[in-house]
Amino acid sequence: MTDFLGLAFSPVGAAGTLALMFALAFCLYALVSGVLAGRSGDARLEQSTRMSLWANFLFVSVALGTLEYAILSNDFTVRYVAEHSMSVSPTWVKVVTLWAALEGSILLWAWVLSLYAFLVSLTARRDVLRPWVLAVMALSLVFFIGLNLTVASPFTPVVDVPQDGRGPNPLLQNHWMMAVHPVLMYIGFVGLSVPFAYAIAAMVTGRLGESWLIQTRRWTMVAWAFLTAAIAAGGWWSYEILGWGGYWAWDPVENASFIPWLLATAFIHSVQIQERRRMLKGWNLYLIIFGYAATVLGTFLTRSGVVESVHAFSNGPIGPIFLMFFTVLVVLGVGLATWRLPAIRDPHSLDATVSREGAVLGGNVVFVLFAALVILATLFPILVEAVRGFRTVVGPSFYDVFAIPLGLALLFLMGVGPMLPWRRANQTFFQSLRLPVGAGLLTTVLAVVLGVRNPGLALALGLCAYNLVGLGQLTAQSARARGGLRHLPALVREHPRRYGAYLAHLGVILMAVGIGFSGTYKAKQEVTLRLNEPQTIFGRPVILTKLDTERRPERMSSVATVQVGDETLTPKMNTYVNQPQQAVAMPAVKYHLMGDTYVTLLKAVPEEKWATVAVIDSPLVSWIWWGTAMLLLGTGVSLTAPVRETARVTAPAGSGRSGKPGKGRREATA
Repeated sequence: MTDFLGLAFSPVGAAGTLALMFALAFCLYALVSGVLAGRSGDARLEQSTRMSLWANFLFVSVALGTLEYAILSNDFTVRYVAEHSMSVSPTWVKVVTLWAALEGSILLWAWVLSLYAFLVSLTARRDVLRPWVLAVMALSLVFFIGLNLTVASPFTPVVDVPQDGRGPNPLLQNHWMMAVHPVLMYIGFVGLSVPFAYAIAAMVTGRLGESWLIQTRRWTMVAWAFLTAAIAAGGWWSYEILGWGGYWAWDPVENASFIPWLLATAFIHSVQIQERRRMLKGWNLYLIIFGYAATVLGTFLTRSGVVESVHAFSNGPIGPIFLMFFTVLVVLGVGLATWRLPAIRDPHSLDATVSREGAVLGGNVVFVLFAALVILATLFPILVEAVRGFRTVVGPSFYDVFAIPLGLALLFLMGVGPMLPWRRANQTFFQSLRLPVGAGLLTTVLAVVLGVRNPGLALALGLCAYNLVGLGQLTAQSARARGGLRHLPALVREHPRRYGAYLAHLGVILMAVGIGFSGTYKAKQEVTLRLNEPQTIFGRPVILTKLDTERRPERMSSVATVQVGDETLTPKMNTYVNQPQQAVAMPAVKYHLMGDTYVTLLKAVPEEKWATVAVIDSPLVSWIWWGTAMLLLGTGVSLTAPVRETARVTAPAGSGRSGKPGKGRREATA
């Protein structure tokens, strides 16, 4: 670092800041030129908007690469590196440090957003929506890059350069999943900006038919898949690191990812009704508006310091700014929807409650209610503190009061929806229900007879059987109509959206069984073991066979070798040089189909030859991970569906290219 005119100056930090300044200039230009191109229909302005987004992506990439270079090269002249990295950290930890704290995570968000804007500018159909879509993407970019140039700059120089950095949070350098989970989360969160941008463009132009939905189907599915994978990866990280044997605790930051997932899931299902029946136009607009806005609300919760969470960043000035941006998105979306209210009224209505449309709409209502209750429960402690001056705690038992019945309702609707015909149910449908309903009732009774005393779990098992038999029946009927099961691969190729959905629903069934059993029957026992003195826990002998100490440049680990039945596990307790007062458990897990062997080291005293461990019995946890994989596989199959031309829908009367009075145009949907 050098001194320039009496000011601290870091060459690497200056290069990163300069790159961000260029990036901000280009996305500001894209915002203005996109709006002008949308209003005028000028093709040259639209092309310059696209090119400015390409340049923006280039400069944000340079800024991201500059920060990563500073971390990997131990450049402690940059404050972010000095405060969140250290020279003795392994390379993978240094890579992860890029998003291990507030400023770097905002820069990663900006880079992912600029990547999406770049890809949309390359692939978007050339129609009246495109310039407005690019302008809305640029608006989000202005916000995030502006943050990185002001209150969340990752390139601020250090006045007194330290010899070594403080290092990252111990929890973020304890497991390789931290190299995966945040990136998946950002790709999922930011991906919802694309359908949001198309929804805004559709309302601005008055092109409120199905074109914008069909153009964004793949974008929405990809974002939803990454968000699903991110939530599962976060649960796996929690399971493997925190030592409590669980994967979901209704933590406020966990909820921050779950809320947009619920709304996006509702949107993915309800767009089918608009494509097929020209219904729910307004509903779908509101779903995606609040779905993307919920990602910003979740980021506010994570980065404002208003909630207490193991995942949250420290508080600072950035929280109110995110709250303001959330307000802007909601006001912009709801304001446009209100303006276009006459045009988004559905030309068709629900013919019958018992129909495919009725089941999907019912599921949507449950998803939205679920999201609203999670938001309320998450914010409740904050509201109580603001009104009464003290903070209360909302624990998992409170969430279970509504989460269990709503989850059961979703399982029921998930099973009945694919079997129902469009418009209204007929006699054939009621006949086809006999086998799935019979299987569900029989499974529920068997569960009770075999000892399941939890009514929620017994019902969940019955509904899972009902879903499983229903999916099998639908698949068998289609295959039989084609001449037998040997034609099933051809059916999947011909109807990938249908069979991809079946696979995804199968994944949900596996996850539901895993969540039900592990949540109901998880048991934990803490025990102090002396060297080579066996004890019996959960019907299995447990022996401490060895105590050791492992030293690395960045940490010291107490390691216990524990024999559980025929399996040997080595749980650790890690203490990092940057925070020696904070010990972090590293549980040992042996994965099995019917239940994992899970041991956490709580305390070790090698000189006295004893250690305290927690042994956890949590059945069927691995079904959650396999179910997630099945769900993502189904999503991938659905994404192979070709983009097809569908009915041509006339634009609202009197709407021209910019949404102003005009001759009216016909829009093709594909």
